[in-house]
Amino acid sequence: MPSSPGYKRDYKRERELQSTPSELKKNASRKAARRKLEKAGVVKKGDGKDVDHKNRNPLSNGKKNLRAVPKSTNRSFSRKTNAAKYGNGKRK
Repeated sequence: MPSSPGYKRDYKRERELQSTPSELKKNASRKAARRKLEKAGVVKKGDGKDVDHKNRNPLSNGKKNLRAVPKSTNRSFSRKTNAAKYGNGKRK
């Protein structure tokens, strides 16, 4: 979230973007990935872990592409497409 003074979020626009068919498909795929690892016993509800897609593609739910990581780790890396340019590089 931008921290510039006077910034106001456009909640209506955010909701419109979340409701697009492509975003709905990505969200369903992320939920399916979570259920897949729950079934395998890797994660469970309330354990403080996120299911991470190694290649950052939420539509790719292959066994080798998924891993459980702490929420703090998964939510702290840069989402910029050229993150290496900003000193973050690829995630391990």
